[in-house]
Amino acid sequence: MTDSATTEVPSAQLPSFADLCEEWHKAAEKAERFNRLITTDAELAPTPKEVVWTLNKAKLYRYIPQVEQEQRKGIPLLMVFAIMNRPHVLDLRKGHSFAEYMVRQGYDLYLLDWGAPGPEDKNLKFDDYVLEYLPRVVRKLKKVSGCQEFSMLGWCLGALISTLYASLRPDDGLKNLILLTAPLDFSDKTAGAFTRWTSNAAFNPDMIVEKLGNVPGEMIDAGAKMLKPVENYMGSYLMLWDNIDNPKAVEAWHAMNTWVRDIIPMAGGAYKQLINEFYKENRLIEGNLLIRGEHVDLSKLTANLLNVIAEADHITPPCQSEGVMDLVGCEDKEVFRVRGGHIGIMAGRGAEKNTWPHIESWLASRSEQ
Repeated sequence: MTDSATTEVPSAQLPSFADLCEEWHKAAEKAERFNRLITTDAELAPTPKEVVWTLNKAKLYRYIPQVEQEQRKGIPLLMVFAIMNRPHVLDLRKGHSFAEYMVRQGYDLYLLDWGAPGPEDKNLKFDDYVLEYLPRVVRKLKKVSGCQEFSMLGWCLGALISTLYASLRPDDGLKNLILLTAPLDFSDKTAGAFTRWTSNAAFNPDMIVEKLGNVPGEMIDAGAKMLKPVENYMGSYLMLWDNIDNPKAVEAWHAMNTWVRDIIPMAGGAYKQLINEFYKENRLIEGNLLIRGEHVDLSKLTANLLNVIAEADHITPPCQSEGVMDLVGCEDKEVFRVRGGHIGIMAGRGAEKNTWPHIESWLASRSEQ
């Protein structure tokens, strides 16, 4: 038996101690930057605005005009976001902000921020948002803008609230309605994990609200993340690590992560109503929904309608937004389908090239007094 030969590695191929130290230093610096990004907040909502109205926790903002008077659109635009998230995603960061984009296009732009409900708000329902808050917002908007007509853009549950308002108050001056990823039709009980979960007889929202009052934002956030657990709990951070040396990618990630982490509770009354009357019983589409005793008739929605649907939306699947087009009473109506997800169609990389220009072009031709 012979001894196996020993191969010696030339010393020139081995990293020096100095090289190893440099690599360790780079890795430590990268880890420090990564940790800082996932634990700190980016500056959001940079577009200048002022508060013009408040009610309870809600605030109405008016964005400061950035173009000359003669370049401004004739009809103001009100943006209504969901009730369980901050609306900052509409004004995410400088240079990539839908609010900034629309102000520069000459719109007299307003934002309704519902605020975070406290324990005393646990009984707030969609009835309150639709017939208490929104009518007051509209009155203030008309007074401030000096215009009796207005356009409204609703996103997610903000789109549901906007739809209810447009159906119940069709003569209140609403000229144009833009719906983004609107959860309206729950006929298909197999469409989307949220619908499957909440349609289960064992899912009892009344018990949740009885125990907790307002539904914690952490609970809603966890449910949303579990729809795509690998992507949400691991993929996002892996993407940051892989792009840590790309300043533009890091800036975009930091802003979005800041918004995602800023979670707020949902009023208990609205949560029960959402699950029972919409997800489980589909009352709006079935035609038996009552809001403060008033019957919601979608055929009375006569405002010009643009329905923006995200084709890859796992939170509001397209089928939950499509069916309303056959029920509304308006003649001027359009469905605009966008490749992307629930948030990505407005805040993703392609939003400013696809979604924003289409919304603006559609609205511009309908914003003359």
